[in-house]
Amino acid sequence: METAVLQQSESRSSLLPMAIIGMLFFIFGFVTWLNGSLIPFLKVLCELNEFQALFVTFAFYIAYTVMALPMSYILRRTGYRDGMAIGLGIMGVASLIFIPAAQTGSYPVFLLALFGLGAGLTILQTASNPYVVKVGPAESAATRIAVMGIINKGAGVLAPIVFTALVLSGLADFNTEAISQLGDAERAAKLEEVSNRLIMPYIYMAALLFLLVGLVKLSGLPDIEEESSEHSEEKSGILHYPQVVLGALALFAYVGVEVIAGDTIGLYGERLGLANYASLTSYTMVFMVIGYLIGVFGIPRFISQQQALLGSAIAGSLCVLGALYGSSESTAIADVLWGWTGVPVVPNTVAFVALMGLAHALVWPAIWPLALEGLGRFTAQGSALLIMGIAGGAIIPLAFGKLAHVAESTQVGYWVALPCYVFILFYALKGHKMRSWK
Repeated sequence: METAVLQQSESRSSLLPMAIIGMLFFIFGFVTWLNGSLIPFLKVLCELNEFQALFVTFAFYIAYTVMALPMSYILRRTGYRDGMAIGLGIMGVASLIFIPAAQTGSYPVFLLALFGLGAGLTILQTASNPYVVKVGPAESAATRIAVMGIINKGAGVLAPIVFTALVLSGLADFNTEAISQLGDAERAAKLEEVSNRLIMPYIYMAALLFLLVGLVKLSGLPDIEEESSEHSEEKSGILHYPQVVLGALALFAYVGVEVIAGDTIGLYGERLGLANYASLTSYTMVFMVIGYLIGVFGIPRFISQQQALLGSAIAGSLCVLGALYGSSESTAIADVLWGWTGVPVVPNTVAFVALMGLAHALVWPAIWPLALEGLGRFTAQGSALLIMGIAGGAIIPLAFGKLAHVAESTQVGYWVALPCYVFILFYALKGHKMRSWK
């Protein structure tokens, strides 16, 4: 009887901390996947080509590489709760930088604000992912991360819809072709009018982030305990663990293709002349949510974390081939999958880009527990190294943009994603099992 009461009490005491972590994952998703709408929007607003526009992802994701180790030191000194509050505060300040960026229409200032958001998210990600991994049994860690992924990608579904409603409402003709046909004075006035629509949404975002600082500080969120292991005591540093080093590279590849699927689909849609290009990121995010639901109910009941990773790599490769060689005129795939719902359909090649979200949804939740296994006292360093892998979201989409610009074809840019899935396949088959470099 006493045991049952104690378990019930512990369950209640963990409910608030996990709810707060879930709220943070929602913030991750909303801020991150807002980029999918910002990229084609800033491409038109600042009159950029595909390569220049994808510096949005570079500025945002490179912050993870630059700031991951400094933020891990901050966490060590402040603890997880205060570190998360600092991260939210940094994001709040960065949101306010969007105001002068919008007022001046300056692309470099937009990039500075995006770097600030990425820097704040770095400390939040470094703290929250190992927390979710360590809060329960190791074999179900992918399931817990998948639940957080549903929250994260659910926010990703909402972000483009909210952006379109608040910023692009009544602007069906806001695209590169329409703007290029205006006279100089008319074009300048139009761009200034649209740019000013960004100000209020980011003021609201800043206010919410500063409110969350107070909530986290008062939450009583407990720190996780890092257990020691005999294997970790034998090794002198994190680079002696192949499973985490290769895991960081696999995450580098994964985040690259995740960003390509979520953030370039709008660019591709704008190039094809689709009216709903700014909300296309929602399509990818919906499929990612479906993928995470499969993880919640399927891991480890029906498939292991390693099998999920293997299947993701194969399915992702097939989707890339579909995006490269499918029809950009037929909408047959979208007609079958969601045409009956009334949601606007898209050409097959765009549908394959959206389906990449479903294909690789389980890569992130599968890699984390496989990579952190057996690290013991090096868990915090391992987490920071894995977070640095998020830099793939900076580098790989930029390569996509360069290829698309040189080839004068957004579709050709999707070749960049294929070797990324091949490396994830290697990690699923062999890389996660390696415990030494010999």
